[in-house]
Amino acid sequence: MAEKDCYQVLGVSRTASADEIKKAYRKLALEYHPDRNKGKDAAEKFKEISRAYEVLSDPQKKQTYDQFGHAAFEQGGGQGPFEGTQSGRYGPFTYTYTSSGGGGGFDFGGFSDPFEIFEQFFGGASPFGARQRRPVYSITIDFMEAVKGVEKRVTINGKTQTIKIPAGVDDGSRIRFGDYDVIVEAMPNKRFKREGYDIISEKEISFPQAVLGTEAEIETVQGVVKIKTPAGTQPDTIIRLRGKGVTHLRSSGHGDHYVRIKVTVPKHLSSEQKKLLEEFEMESKRNKGWF
Repeated sequence: MAEKDCYQVLGVSRTASADEIKKAYRKLALEYHPDRNKGKDAAEKFKEISRAYEVLSDPQKKQTYDQFGHAAFEQGGGQGPFEGTQSGRYGPFTYTYTSSGGGGGFDFGGFSDPFEIFEQFFGGASPFGARQRRPVYSITIDFMEAVKGVEKRVTINGKTQTIKIPAGVDDGSRIRFGDYDVIVEAMPNKRFKREGYDIISEKEISFPQAVLGTEAEIETVQGVVKIKTPAGTQPDTIIRLRGKGVTHLRSSGHGDHYVRIKVTVPKHLSSEQKKLLEEFEMESKRNKGWF
C-alpha cells in the first residue's frame, strides 16, 4: 500500500514552518494516542502521524522527502527513516515507539520523549523504567491568561489546590509544581498572533489615511498604544512597537508587537467621491504617476 503524503497526514501545507508542523503533530498525537482514543483505527493512525512527523521534523529528511517523496526511504537493509520499533505494556496501557536508524535527533513535537505523551494522559513512571518520572498533567488556559499569568484552582488526586501560572507561558510550556509538572495548552486569539514573545496584529486604515498619514490606536497585550502612520504608507507596511509584546518567562524583558497595515479600498463611492478621484487621477497623469 502506498504511503500517504506526510504533509496531508499532519494536515499542514508544504510551506508550513517547523513550529506549525510541531503543533500539528502535538494536536494529532494527543487525539489519536491509542490509550486515549479507543477507535478502531486509532493505533494505526497514531503510527502514521509519528512516521510523518519523524520525516518532516528532521531538516535533512524533510529536504530529501520534498525532492524524492517516500521513494527516497524505500531502500533495503533498514536504511529508511523508520528503522526499529519498540512496543510494550505499562499497566493497562500499551505503547509503540518507532525510531530511526540514526539513533538520535528526533524532536517529539515538544514532548521530551515519546512516552511523555503517555504521561500527559495518565502520569506515572516511564514505561522503560529507566528513570523515575514526575506525574504530568495538562491545563487549558486563555490566550491572555498565558500572556499575563493566572492562578487556577485544580483538583489532582482528590486534592484541590491553587497553581500559579507565570506570565509569558506559551502553548506547550511545561511548568513544575511541587511533585508534578503541568503542560500548558494556550487557546488562540482572533486579534493577536503570537510568535514566541512577539505579537503580530493587523490595523486597517482607509486609502485617504494611507495617502495623507494618520494617527491610529493599536490594541496590544499591554494596552492601547497610539501611533502615527506617515503619509504615503503602503499596504502591508510593518510597524514595530518595541517592548509591547509578551513578558519573557524567565526575565524582566518583553517581546515586540508588530503591526501590519492593511489599506482598505471602498467598494461604493458617491458621485462626488468619484469625481474627486477622477480629478486626482488626471492630476497624477500630468505629474507622471501618483508616487
